[in-house]
Amino acid sequence: MFVKDFRDLEIYQLSLEIGKKIYLITRTFPAEEKFGMSDQLRRAVASIGANIAEAFGRFHYRDKLVFLYNARGSIYETIHFVELGFAVGYIDQAKKDELLNELDKLSVKLNNFIRSIGKRGADNK
Repeated sequence: MFVKDFRDLEIYQLSLEIGKKIYLITRTFPAEEKFGMSDQLRRAVASIGANIAEAFGRFHYRDKLVFLYNARGSIYETIHFVELGFAVGYIDQAKKDELLNELDKLSVKLNNFIRSIGKRGADNK
């Protein structure tokens, strides 16, 4: 498959799906969390796809990698807030397991993508 746009990337599509799920889940958080955990979780998950998109728009391999590493960091930040949401009773076990499974899958695919970008950059030196 030819990738002409970041929206064609599987990692971007997965980040978008996870983001939609997080946004729906955070709607059920208590009102006092609107500017707390809910906002942090939404920002973290939104940052995954945003960084993948920005990496796609960069010309130099090193620049691409910086944004892909940021996306990876945002995955782990999202995992933290899912765990915290579960710990305080905002997210049930089934949703937590589903989200963590999807985030782990995305992490593996993103790491593989990072490896391929790094290899292409090394090949072009």
